[in-house]
Amino acid sequence: MIVEIKNLIKRYNEVLAVDNVSFSIKEGEIFGLLGPNGAGKTTTINALLGLIGFDSGEIKIFGKSLKESEKEIKRNIGIVPQDIALYEDLTVLENIKFFGGLYGLKKDELNRAIEETLQFTELTDKKNIIVKKLSGGIKRRVNIACGIVHKPKLIVMDEPTVGIDAQSRNHILNSIKKLNEMGATVIYTSHYMEEVEQICSYVVIIDKGRVIAKGTKEELKSLIAKEDKISIEVLNVNYSMVDDIKRIDGVIGCDINDRFIYVISKKGSRNLTGIIDAILKNDGEILSISNEKPTLEGVFLTLTGKSLRD
Repeated sequence: MIVEIKNLIKRYNEVLAVDNVSFSIKEGEIFGLLGPNGAGKTTTINALLGLIGFDSGEIKIFGKSLKESEKEIKRNIGIVPQDIALYEDLTVLENIKFFGGLYGLKKDELNRAIEETLQFTELTDKKNIIVKKLSGGIKRRVNIACGIVHKPKLIVMDEPTVGIDAQSRNHILNSIKKLNEMGATVIYTSHYMEEVEQICSYVVIIDKGRVIAKGTKEELKSLIAKEDKISIEVLNVNYSMVDDIKRIDGVIGCDINDRFIYVISKKGSRNLTGIIDAILKNDGEILSISNEKPTLEGVFLTLTGKSLRD
């Protein structure tokens, strides 16, 4: 495990912001940390980064206690904050050089790291442009460059795609996957569930300061996958089909809307062949069949009562 958080508690006066939070992150994961606004995820991340103290619990990173080895640990962590943290009046190159220097890189090592980072983020042709003249999407890429120039083992990305165009978003998501393939472990927060679906291998959901669910994407989806739902587009649809389908083993409900038949069955009923036979027997012609699969957004909504973007 590259990160281990055990029984973390953080209070702000009377407010219990983080309530016995525990989770672990394996080396090589893209780890999604999700929660509604005010859920405690930002407080958890700030504690993990050593930016705030905590009342009780334990945080280990790279197998070492954060409290005992904070300086050493921080050298191997990269941070890409939600708010762009750049010097607007400096060039792209000057910004990356400054942040690389903060992490202890010097002279030839720093110059090599800057060159590699510029190439990786595709910013070489923009290295001499002053940051304030750049678009929002390019600034986000510079923000990432400053957070990864020292080749950290662990990268914390707090909503790195907020407020940018689709092309810049895709570029950033592809960069995250490449960083992961190159050996970096990534902690990722986002208000865009489709991003989490696309890149995260493991997800923890926090609400009201507590971990309410954790697992792989498929494990989380199985929490709400109590039923099989299919929709079948049919020519010559009629209620005789519905009556016959309702008699099939495992079918909970069946209905018609326009030329679609919607069937809900008990999970794992394996009765699709019988449903198809019932439609064909009643002179129906099947045009399409689709299976409604659970989504991470559905899991989040079921567990928290809110959309991720609320």
